[in-house]
Amino acid sequence: MTDLTQAPAPPTQMQKLAAEAFGTFVLVLIGCGVAVTTDGNVITTGLAFGLTVMFMVYALGRISGGHFNPAVSIGAAIGGRVTWRDAGSYIGAQFVGAIVAGLVLMVLFLGLDGFEAFDPSDPLGTNGFSEGPYDYAVWAALLVELLMTFLFVFVILAVTDTRNEHPALAPLAIGVSLAMIHFMLIPLTGTSVNPARSLGPALFSGGDWIVQVWPFLIAPVIGAALAGLAYPALFGHGAEPVAGSGLRFGGGAAAAQGYGADQYQQQWNQPVGHGGASAEQPIIQDGWQWDPAAQQWIPAQQQPAPPPQQAAPPPQQAAPPPQQGGWPAPEGGTESTQMRPPGT
Repeated sequence: MTDLTQAPAPPTQMQKLAAEAFGTFVLVLIGCGVAVTTDGNVITTGLAFGLTVMFMVYALGRISGGHFNPAVSIGAAIGGRVTWRDAGSYIGAQFVGAIVAGLVLMVLFLGLDGFEAFDPSDPLGTNGFSEGPYDYAVWAALLVELLMTFLFVFVILAVTDTRNEHPALAPLAIGVSLAMIHFMLIPLTGTSVNPARSLGPALFSGGDWIVQVWPFLIAPVIGAALAGLAYPALFGHGAEPVAGSGLRFGGGAAAAQGYGADQYQQQWNQPVGHGGASAEQPIIQDGWQWDPAAQQWIPAQQQPAPPPQQAAPPPQQAAPPPQQGGWPAPEGGTESTQMRPPGT
């Protein structure tokens, strides 16, 4: 029988990678799918990407943190939130999810009359700068994607900070931010801010779309790296940076009084892939604390109470004045010997 008093174990590394691959798959499938079916309508496509990332973060954020974007994982590693090893694993899973989504989109759209696979006139929601509906200089595409990725990752690092007193609103803020970025960039580049989202559809769109994908692999990485440097440099770390992560600036900052990290914030502020938190950030849930050494849940450690203060000893009473003719004998004793003070 299952022990209902014992809290469940934290997610394994395989579960985290599966969450990243699946979340990226859904993001590309729905976002790029809506872009194709609505002919790139700015409002509809922007909301599709923003709402999809929002509900996938709500669904899977407690498992992996809900990156779904190599740029986000890079910014998190530089910002001290995850190790470089775990960020690399996340990035691999994200590209797999995006490529599978591109393949599935191509298969699904084969059901449309007149659609042909690898036909450059029917791109699968791809990004570009001087192809198809886009007429934008390559240097401008690089710059705008770098800037927008910087803003996007900066917002993510801010709302997942352990000092943020409203962690439940973090996925909403991330989704709205992504939608707003799409409103601006769809007419210019189709909006990337996500190298996996750009590469997956481009592989199955044919023509020069794969040739034009390179700015959308480079610019988001640079923008995310700058955000990972800028946020802790300006505002410090909400928790001690994870060992094996990127650069550090200053000391750790205490969490806001009265608030603690929820499971989503824990995935953003501790090593991922190790089944537990560092010594500075223990996993505590429903009164239980995960012991990474024993690989089991134990009752949450309580702060040791200060030792009780010992009562002050009663003041010693002054010795009675000497009796005339001699000093008193000890209590309970007899006056066997008497000594007179000198001069008496």
